[in-house]
Amino acid sequence: MIIASNLSKSVQSPEGTLNILSDINLSIMESESLAIVGPSGSGKSTLLGILAGLDTPTSGDVVINNKNIVSMSEEERAKYRSKYVGFVFQSFHLLPGLTAIENVSLPLEIKDIPNTASLANDYLEMVGLKNRARHYPQQLSGGEQQRVAVARAFACQPKILFADEPTGNLDQKTGAKLSNLLFELNKSQKTTLILVTHDMRLASSCDKTLNLSDGKAVPNK
Repeated sequence: MIIASNLSKSVQSPEGTLNILSDINLSIMESESLAIVGPSGSGKSTLLGILAGLDTPTSGDVVINNKNIVSMSEEERAKYRSKYVGFVFQSFHLLPGLTAIENVSLPLEIKDIPNTASLANDYLEMVGLKNRARHYPQQLSGGEQQRVAVARAFACQPKILFADEPTGNLDQKTGAKLSNLLFELNKSQKTTLILVTHDMRLASSCDKTLNLSDGKAVPNK
């Protein structure tokens, strides 16, 4: 599904060249899960953004389904993201003026997927929130908001789901429930799952782990 080769990312600063990523290599098969771990500032979110096509490397390639997204134009990468990619963020990114079911329905409507309301309702039921479908984000707990975000991501049936610290704003118990849900949907829908996390218990549930330190891959302990 994904092969990243010799990925490096550097930026210029007043102090000189800042190397954010250096020579990262990884491969992920369809329906596999990968955790990207490491201390703050190690390049985790930068790598996630490059793999998702939100950013480009200074050098290296990212091949997804035999297509190199690095060589694509921004418009082509946007089309790729729309077709293949889903996101779950730490801060939920729900629209406050829309109910839970409307938040899940919106990307489906943008993609012209039929029966959006019924499909959105099905996914809210999968995450245990069917009875909260008409509630607005401010009426939901943090864990419930994140479950809405998960339902929204999976409802579009992406081939690849990127999650950036999906349990970071949740308490331990709620985070554990959310991570179980992510892996259940990952397996049932055969979605390739790539996540950034500081939670080593969450990382240990993944098929693979990439440990970063100062922008470089280091052996897992």
